[in-house]
Amino acid sequence: MKFLLTAINAKYIHSNPGVYSLKMFAESQGAAEAVQGDQDPREDGLPCAPFVEIAEYTINNQMELILEDIYRRKPDIVGISCYIWNIAYVLDLVRDIHKVLPEADIWLGGPEVSYDAPELLAREPEVFGVMKGEGEEMFAGLLDCYRTLGCTVRQMQRLGRRSAPTGSACGKDAAAEAPDEACTAEFWYRMSQVAGLTYHGADGKLCDQPVRPVMDMSRIPFLYPSLKGFENRIVYYESSRGCPFSCSYCLSSIDKSVRFRDLKLVLPELDFFLEKKVPQVKFVDRTFNAKKSHAMAIWKHILEHDNGVTNFHFEITADLLDEEELDLISRMRPGLIQLEIGVQSTNPDTIKAIRRKMDLDRLRYVVERINAGKNVHQHLDLIAGLPFEDYDSFGRSFNDVYSMEPEQFQLGFLKVLKGSYMHEKVPDYDLQYRGKAPYEVLSTKWLPYSDVLRLKGVEDMVEVYYNSRQFMRTLKLFEQEFDGAFAMYEYMAGYYDEQHLTGLNHSRLARYEIFHDLISRRAEPERMSMFEDALMCDLYLRENAKSRPSFALAQAPYKEEIRHMVPELRTLGTQVHAEVLRSGEVLLFDYREKDQLNHNAKVTVLGRTDV
Repeated sequence: MKFLLTAINAKYIHSNPGVYSLKMFAESQGAAEAVQGDQDPREDGLPCAPFVEIAEYTINNQMELILEDIYRRKPDIVGISCYIWNIAYVLDLVRDIHKVLPEADIWLGGPEVSYDAPELLAREPEVFGVMKGEGEEMFAGLLDCYRTLGCTVRQMQRLGRRSAPTGSACGKDAAAEAPDEACTAEFWYRMSQVAGLTYHGADGKLCDQPVRPVMDMSRIPFLYPSLKGFENRIVYYESSRGCPFSCSYCLSSIDKSVRFRDLKLVLPELDFFLEKKVPQVKFVDRTFNAKKSHAMAIWKHILEHDNGVTNFHFEITADLLDEEELDLISRMRPGLIQLEIGVQSTNPDTIKAIRRKMDLDRLRYVVERINAGKNVHQHLDLIAGLPFEDYDSFGRSFNDVYSMEPEQFQLGFLKVLKGSYMHEKVPDYDLQYRGKAPYEVLSTKWLPYSDVLRLKGVEDMVEVYYNSRQFMRTLKLFEQEFDGAFAMYEYMAGYYDEQHLTGLNHSRLARYEIFHDLISRRAEPERMSMFEDALMCDLYLRENAKSRPSFALAQAPYKEEIRHMVPELRTLGTQVHAEVLRSGEVLLFDYREKDQLNHNAKVTVLGRTDV
C-alpha cells in the first residue's frame, strides 16, 4: 500500500520539510516501509507497513501535469500539505484526483486546514480526512490504522466487501478471509485513538479528535540522509518549535510551548550541511533567539566551522539580543548569516493591540549596531492593515524602519488567518479581507480600501527600487527632495500610475530611464547632472552593462585619457569598467573584487578630467 505525501510549493527552490519529517519519523517508528516492496503479506499473515513516497511540485506547474504525475505513481492514499499560498490549487487538484483515483483516500494537513477541519470536510466530500496540528506521531498512528485494514476505506466502501482483503491484519493467515466486521471494527477503533484526526467515520458521521499534545523534537530523525534532489534548492532546518510571543495575526502564537531540539543532535546535523557546502540553510524556527544559550551555541558553532560558502538564515527578535550576542555576530564572515526581523509597526497603540512586546529603541540600536559591522544581511518587515494604524501612522512606521537601512525592507499586508486572535477581532476592527486565500486585508476601521491601494503602489516601488539594491546611491540623493522616504515612494508610485507603467514588465535599463524621467519632473534642472552620475554609478556597481541609457555621458572623447589612467584596461576586458561622470570624476568598477554582502563591484576613483 502506497501513501503519497504531496507538497505544492511556491517556487522550485523551496522544499517542504513537513512531508519529509512525516516520512522519516514514520519509518523510524516502523509505521512505514523504508523501501518500496511488492506489498505482499508477511509470513504471519499481516500486510506490510505502507510505503511512503514524496512528490513535490510548485504552484507554477500545470495542474494537468501534476494530476497526471500523481496518477502514474498509483498511490492508494494521498496526503497533501496545505498553506495559504496553495490551498486553492490543492482543492482543485483534490476534486480531480478523486475522479481518476476513486479508490484512493485523500487526507489534507497543514495550517490552512487545521482550524476548520469539520467545515472543510462538509464542503469537500472528496476529502476523507484532515490531520490537524503537529503531524509526526499522528501520521505514524494513521499508517498503523491502514496496516490494520489492509486497504483504503474508499476501496472497501466501493466494493461493499463482506470480508476483508486476503492477508488483512485481523490475525488470520494469508489464505484466510477475516470477517469484515472484525477487521473494520479494529480499524475504526484505532482511528478513534489517533489524536488530531478529523474524518468521515464508519456510520458517515464526522469524527473530530482533539489536537495531539506536542512532542519532543529530539525524537524526529534528521531529514537529510542525503542531499539528492536538493541541488540548487533552499534547505530548511528546524531547531525549535513554538513561539514565546502572542502576536494576534500569527498562528505560531497558539502554540506557546516552545521546544528545542537537543544541541547534541543539532550541531552534527549542521556539520553535515557545512561539509556538503550547501549554499543556504534556512532555519524555520519562529523566534530563533528565544533561548540565548541555544542561539549562542549554534552561532558559535557555525562561526568556528565556517566553510566560506554556506549562508544561514534566522528569524529573530532583535531587541532580545544582548552585547555578548552582538559581539559574536560582529565577528562573522560577511554573508555567513542573514537575519529576518519582524517590526510590523512602530505605533505604540498598534503594538499593544496586536499583543506584541517590543522595545523600539533597543531594536533600533541592535539593527544599527549590526549594520555597522557590514557583514550581515538584515531583512526588516512591516505589516499594513493592523489595528490603530491609518495611512499617516503607517507612513511614520515606514520612515522609522527605512531609516534603519536594512538590506531588505518588506512591506507586507495583513493576512487574516483562521485560528488567529486577529480573526476573532474582525467585527471590532471593521476588518474586511478577501474571501479566498491568502485572506489579505481590504480595509479596516482606520484604513479604507483606497489607502490600501496607495500602499500597494508604495510596496511595488520599494520592491523594484530598494530591494533590488540597484539604485541605492540615487535613492539616497532623491530622498533629499522630500520630507521623508515614504513621501518619495508615494511620488514614485504616483508617477507609475499616471504613466500607466504599473503591472508591466520593464527591463533593467528601462527602469533607469523611467527613474531618470520621474526625477527630472521633481528635481531642479541644475541638479540633474548629480542624479545622472548617481544613476550611472548604480548601473555599473552591479554589472558591466552592455547597453547604456540615453542620458549617459558619451565616453568616446575620454578613451585615450582613460587608457592612460588604466593601461591594462584592454587586457582586463569585461572584468572592469571605467566611467567618466558629468562631475569630471573618473571611476573604475572592478568586478573581480565584489563585496561579499551586497555583491557590488569595488570602486576606485582614478582621478578627474575636464567635462
